[in-house]
Amino acid sequence: MAENLKRRSSVITDGPDRAPSRAMLKAVGFTDEDLARPIVGVANTWIEIGPCNFHLRRLAAKVKEGIRAAGGTPMEFNTVSISDGISMGAEGMKCSLVSREVIADSIELVARGNHFDAMVCISGCDKTNPGVVMALARLDIPGLALYGGSIAPGHLGERDLTIQDVFEAVGAYGRAKMSSAQLKAVEDRACPGPGACGGQFTANTMSTVMEFLGISPLGSNGIPAMVPEKDEAAFKAGQLVMELLRQDLRPSRIITRKSLENAIAAVAATGGSTNAVLHLLAIAREAGVELKIDDFDLVSSRTPLLADLKPGGRFVANDLYNAGGIQLVAKRLLEGGFVHGDASTVTGLTLAEAARNVNETADQQVVRPLSNPLKTTGGLVILKGNLAPEGCVVKVAGHERMTHRGPARVFDREEDAFQAVQKGHISANDVVVIRYEGPKGGPGMREMLAVTAALVGAGLGDSVALLTDGRFSGATHGLMAGHVAPEAACGGPIAMVRDGEMISFDIAGRRLDVEIPEAELRARLSQWKAPLPRYTRGVMAKYARLVSSASQGAVTG
Repeated sequence: MAENLKRRSSVITDGPDRAPSRAMLKAVGFTDEDLARPIVGVANTWIEIGPCNFHLRRLAAKVKEGIRAAGGTPMEFNTVSISDGISMGAEGMKCSLVSREVIADSIELVARGNHFDAMVCISGCDKTNPGVVMALARLDIPGLALYGGSIAPGHLGERDLTIQDVFEAVGAYGRAKMSSAQLKAVEDRACPGPGACGGQFTANTMSTVMEFLGISPLGSNGIPAMVPEKDEAAFKAGQLVMELLRQDLRPSRIITRKSLENAIAAVAATGGSTNAVLHLLAIAREAGVELKIDDFDLVSSRTPLLADLKPGGRFVANDLYNAGGIQLVAKRLLEGGFVHGDASTVTGLTLAEAARNVNETADQQVVRPLSNPLKTTGGLVILKGNLAPEGCVVKVAGHERMTHRGPARVFDREEDAFQAVQKGHISANDVVVIRYEGPKGGPGMREMLAVTAALVGAGLGDSVALLTDGRFSGATHGLMAGHVAPEAACGGPIAMVRDGEMISFDIAGRRLDVEIPEAELRARLSQWKAPLPRYTRGVMAKYARLVSSASQGAVTG
């Protein structure tokens, strides 16, 4: 059977002419017996910098044990990773979205170069999660993804803390609403150990997406990073990939239009990150499945918001796990007919079959019943209008305003907007405009959590709106429009806005507009000149030349 499963790796390992290849592999400890078995690549996004991926070596060891137990030979390799939480608000944040493409590219190169028969990808943060799924879709060999799990919440007195609280504390400190000692106390207690940021921010949102896509076993990703059950899930993932190889079950049979709609519904039902729009568009492109930005609004508008999770809600990821997990969310959505129950998953079960045996904790308050949703529609809204002809993304998972009209306060980079907030130059009713931060213009489409959290910390979260051609962290909340497209660097209307001009948000009408005549917008565009590139060589310059619009997923291929 092993020989029959070496559909790809035999090119490297079999026959007299492959003696040099075998000699090289034997130099690092592989035996003839190892090389006679199917070769399974284990893509590990471990990195020592930051908690999200720090523990993945431990999980990789368990995955490899499972592969060996099931008759395969694992070969582990690493990818890059950029911590959004560490780089946020700095120039380095521009590298984050770029890293998604590099992660996918590097996995593809190692897998193709070594002719792996199957793959397990282990990820742990905002860009490694979509990056590994993009690679699996692109390679289309039997494989699955495993998420490293969420960090435990920090504690300050009776209060649960996440990294969101630290960013907001910075804003409060900047406006003298918090002492330096209080800021230090939040900083010291927010992140108690390994694992990804604890709310339904981008990492946990994409973890949810991976399970609803079916590319991760339902229930495996939501297990927190440091509980013993996570090791067991990793071992089972190693065993499962060998079964996928035996069945030749590939991502192209898993990532379909139905599973993509299921993933969108899951984001909407859990109040997930707006980054899911960008990443699902990219995943769909890699899988060769048609998906448009307008589809997110269509699915979200018919899906109730059920999970009361941070940043808009009360609970953290560990609370969801203790309440019944992502499986409970799946069960609710299936009961309401909001997802396709017949979509396939890597377990061999359909989504409906995988969600059948859910243990819901008595009296849990994290996931609402269908009869009492937090909102009757989901958290993702796509606005268009004269400021965003290709669309932009707004999250309305909490109790955000549905309309806003105010004067523009225009900034050409994130740092200037942050300083304006910290110095008290932003007032209630203003609309903060941050431009030239898009995929090409940044380049790299930075997240604006430093600014949005500073606004909240300054007490302006309920009275100020913000729009940008950059992105938002999953921890952002308030009336914030991101991914405004076309971006400023491509001559999008956002580049034509001037300080003080009135901007209106109309969530119900799905509009984002600046109140100036269309003829004036066209006249300004005719006079507009593209700024010089911020990078002229290296990966950032290459990315800026290749990257597509945010409305198409900001992909480079």
